[in-house]
Amino acid sequence: MPDPSIARFRRVISSAYASLEARRQEVNDLNVFPVADGDTGDNMAMTLRAVMEELDRLDGAELDEVGRTELVQALARAALMGARGNSGVILSQIVRGAAEELASRPGELVDPVLVAAAFASAADAAYDSVREPAEGTMLTVFREMAHSLARQLAHLQADRSRLGRDVGEAEQDEVLAAVLERAIEDGERAVARTPEQLEVLRESGVVDAGGHGLVLILAGVVAGLRGDGAALPEVPRQEAPRLTQPHHEDSRYRYCTNFIVSGSGLSNRQFLPRLEGLGDSVLVVGDDATLKVHVHTDTPEAAVGLFDGVGEVTNLDVADMPEQMAERSARLGAGRARTGAIAVAAGAGLERLFAELGASVVPGGETLNPSTYELLAGIHGVDAEEVLVLPSSSNVIMAAERACELSEKPARVVAATSQQASLLALVELDPACSADENAERLDEALGGVATGGVAPAARDDAQGRFKKGDAVGFAGDEIVAWGGAGSTLTGTIQHLAEDAEIVTVIAGEGAPIALSEVDTHVPEGVEIEIHEGGQPSWWWLLAAQ
Repeated sequence: MPDPSIARFRRVISSAYASLEARRQEVNDLNVFPVADGDTGDNMAMTLRAVMEELDRLDGAELDEVGRTELVQALARAALMGARGNSGVILSQIVRGAAEELASRPGELVDPVLVAAAFASAADAAYDSVREPAEGTMLTVFREMAHSLARQLAHLQADRSRLGRDVGEAEQDEVLAAVLERAIEDGERAVARTPEQLEVLRESGVVDAGGHGLVLILAGVVAGLRGDGAALPEVPRQEAPRLTQPHHEDSRYRYCTNFIVSGSGLSNRQFLPRLEGLGDSVLVVGDDATLKVHVHTDTPEAAVGLFDGVGEVTNLDVADMPEQMAERSARLGAGRARTGAIAVAAGAGLERLFAELGASVVPGGETLNPSTYELLAGIHGVDAEEVLVLPSSSNVIMAAERACELSEKPARVVAATSQQASLLALVELDPACSADENAERLDEALGGVATGGVAPAARDDAQGRFKKGDAVGFAGDEIVAWGGAGSTLTGTIQHLAEDAEIVTVIAGEGAPIALSEVDTHVPEGVEIEIHEGGQPSWWWLLAAQ
């Protein structure tokens, strides 16, 4: 059997990312070691996101064209370039260690023996990346999962530990999922033991954030191996630190500073002592051509300045750690809403409008078609007991319903089939009420909304009414106007405005009439509300109520 396709890699990494993303804030709120920088979940998610983007760049190529060695090396470099913070850099080294093992054994089928070897190499790389590794951290948890795989090999039948070339993809994936699921269980036990190994965790009443994040990532890998719609292995939720126990081992420095140095003949040993003179929590990893630098310091500019004349500094990222912790304390002390909402959206202006109404946004892209796992991640990312999902497209309803079924927290779909409908329905959201009560309110609001829009024609009309590029106006799914942009906008608004009190106009990307001039194309007697949406495909989205 050939190596897994790039599409299969993408599916597995996407599922791992979604699993972490769904509980990213939970991981953030656990973080107290080595410093309470409050963004462990963010940093690990950014590393995985960089790997996914590299897979997207390679999308369309066949694996035998790219080669497994070249693929895993590209993914390791992407992880390094995208890493931020201690946890992100360590995760990138886990990816690098596994990649090096896979690259060193070309032609071997990916089976439990090879996966166990990759995990062992990854654990070694992670430990080697830290100047003074501490037990009770994500290093310990990953090492225990690597040991779990090694122990399992001793008990697997020979034909399950080493797979033959005649094995099918589905069987290969299920064999790998089974051994990794057992490793997750051992990883959970290692996470539970971390407070016994680190006093700061015990005093704060938490487990290690990075270790918990690794278990969530591996749970997503297992679900990805089992295919679309597969349930995630259950990973217990971890509570945030007790606010009455402020005994964090805080860095005495303010800024978490990350950047890339590109050059030649680079050596981490050359710069480690000088960086340690500027701050703490220093990590420098990479090779002689590229180094990833992480340091907590009061003088980010001085850290960057160490590399003047040595190489080019890029990807500079500086985070204010005391500010992060203040935001976390405020959030944890404020209590949770009864009901929150997510909405699928495309366009910077629309995303801002949804946020102003209190909804979290799931980016829909040009086709407004997020995956079930992206919706699930959105649901779990809402800081509320229950969640409403506004799909903003009829094509998203089934995926949204599936996400609600898979969600750990109560969630239900409100069948808004356009972005403008979702926006107007959200006005009725009451965070203090239950999801059921809110769904009834929003459904009632949707019943009083008529929607439409104006877009450029993608092709000539078979009936000869318009040509490609002409404006076409819709009321619902019905074409009601066409021709020039101004006359079509006027005609469509007029059609929607019958028996309505107000029409909302949301201008999109490339709209041929300036927002300030839209009101000159509105029929007399029609009250309008105008917004900049920035959505692709549609020049104007319209809603009348």
